[in-house]
Order: sequence, then C-alpha cells, then structure tokens
Amino acid sequence: MADTEFRLLELHGGVVTGGPIYTCWLPPVVAGYADAQLDDYGPGNKEYAGHGRSLFRWSPGTHLSLRARFSHDSDQLVGTAGFGFWNAPFGDPSVRRPALPQATWFFFASPPSDLPLAAQGPGRGWFAATLDAGRATAVSLIPISPIILLLNRLPALRKRLWPSVRRRLGISFAPLTAVMTAWHTYELLWLPTGCQFVIDGETILRTAHSPRGPLGFVCWLDNQYMVATCDGRFRWGVLPTSQTQWLEISDLRLSPTSG
Repeated sequence: MADTEFRLLELHGGVVTGGPIYTCWLPPVVAGYADAQLDDYGPGNKEYAGHGRSLFRWSPGTHLSLRARFSHDSDQLVGTAGFGFWNAPFGDPSVRRPALPQATWFFFASPPSDLPLAAQGPGRGWFAATLDAGRATAVSLIPISPIILLLNRLPALRKRLWPSVRRRLGISFAPLTAVMTAWHTYELLWLPTGCQFVIDGETILRTAHSPRGPLGFVCWLDNQYMVATCDGRFRWGVLPTSQTQWLEISDLRLSPTSG
C-alpha cells in the first residue's frame, strides 16, 4: 500500500471510525448537509496542505483496491456515496476554488439526483463512471453550451448531439448490479489509455476515457442530491434521512502501477 495519510472529514453529525477498517456513519438528518468522508487531499496529506489541487497525489497509472459494503441497498440508501478519485471541483473545506470536474470512481446517487452520465435514462443509482470536463475537447464546448442545452431540449436533436458531447467530456457509465449490503471487492485500474472497473474479479466497465489528473482519493457518504441534465436543468440540495446509514471499507490499497 502506498504511504498515505488520510483526513477524516465529519460534518453535521457525520462520523468516520476505525482504521485500517473504516466506517463512514451518517445519522438521521432533519435538515442541513451531513458528510462522513475519508480522503487524502486535506490536512492529512502534509504535502498538500496549503497548496490546493496542484499536489493531488494520484494520476493515470494508479491501482485502487478495497472491500466495501453499505447499510442499505440501492433502493433504500439516501444521498450520495462512493469511492475513487476526483478533484473536489465544487469546493471543499480545504479546496475552496471551483474547477471543472474530473473523476473516475464507483458512485451512488439516490433520487432525485439526475446527472448527465447515462446515455439513456436517469444518471443515478449505483454505477461506475468517468468524467473529465477540463479536457480541451470539453472546454471548446463552453462558448456554445447555451445552444447545446437549448437543442438538447428537443429529443430528436438530443439523440444526435449528446453522444458526441459525452465523448468530448470523457464520460463513461455502467450501472452496477452488485448488492450494496454485501461485501464485495472493488478494483479500479486507472491508466493513461483508459480505466477498468472490476467487482469480485469481473470487469464491469472498460473504457478508453481516462481523466488527466492529478486527483485525490475519496470515500464518502452524505445526504445531498444534484440534478444537472443535458437539457439544462440544474439544482442541488440536501435530503432528510430517517435512519442511520453507513459505508464500511477494508483492505484499502492505493498504489502506482506500471501497467
């Protein structure tokens, strides 16, 4: 395992316990944002502190492996959760400057979340995904993004336009059928030539899309939702939770690979 110091981020009642077996706990929440998070891009990463995203430690050529289980399955878990790599694009207690999002991870989002990831249907549930909105091919779309959003409101045009936009944004997406309450071994091989997502030894998604990085490792459970659809609908908020929820991980390994 690579030499990594983790930060435990606990907001509004969220709690992270343990190590080397970690549990992210989220209590019942009536209002407000709650988060239980384990990452290596905050004060726990001594090289990173005070320097921002420039010293995120992971880039293409990285292998992530862990075992994980959740308190609830995909039809009962509330909020978002997951593990993998991203660049904290919307701000973080230690990274407050926004950025164009990059991610490669195993990700869960409950209704009413709807993210522009799936080729068809809502972008929510339990899935593997990549995204790199900072690529030159993606940035080139910014001047015409209002026109794209307008045209995407027409189903016939959206069917023609959106596949090209997804490629430019480095988006790949695969829904997962693994029962979330059972222990599974999750692996992510992030290479310059693409990403491979594996559950219990079976490849779930192999894609040529590979975020440029550098990115930080994150494992979290919170009560937020986000709607950001290809036809321009956008909203963000938090959801009340009536039960304690948790995400447990063990055998966490992060390492560079020469593959």
